[in-house]
Amino acid sequence: MTDEPARTAALDRLDQTILRVLSVNGRISVAELARRIGRSKTPTQARLQRLEKNRVIRGYRAILDPIGIGAAHVAFVEVRLSDTRESALKDFNEAARGVPEIEECHLIAGGFDYLLKVRTPDISSYRRVLADSISSLPHVASTSTYVAMEAVKELGP
Repeated sequence: MTDEPARTAALDRLDQTILRVLSVNGRISVAELARRIGRSKTPTQARLQRLEKNRVIRGYRAILDPIGIGAAHVAFVEVRLSDTRESALKDFNEAARGVPEIEECHLIAGGFDYLLKVRTPDISSYRRVLADSISSLPHVASTSTYVAMEAVKELGP
């Protein structure tokens, strides 16, 4: 989650194809990417650099197995704040970014203010994170927790 205003980039069909391929395999070589999109390496590299420069592609990372890293427990947490003025939202955002167990944090339009995705090894670890970290974030008035039983789909395509 960022405090930056949303930007819309002009993406043509070829850009969209590049993004689709990279969303499935971010480690693909430029030569292989070029082959898959039917272009030569140099223009493919130029498009890739433009997409990176314009922050359409914000980075590359490994997708980790939650069970393999000991973080199989997922909880979604509704957070209601006691203050929703811009300064309070900024305080909350900054503090939430510092909690490593918070995998995602979204400002929500609805009956609560934030929805967090929290990943921990088990329920007792989650309880500690809730008590020690989430509940003490700035302006937190209340939370509601929903424990995920199974991940049916994660991480896009």
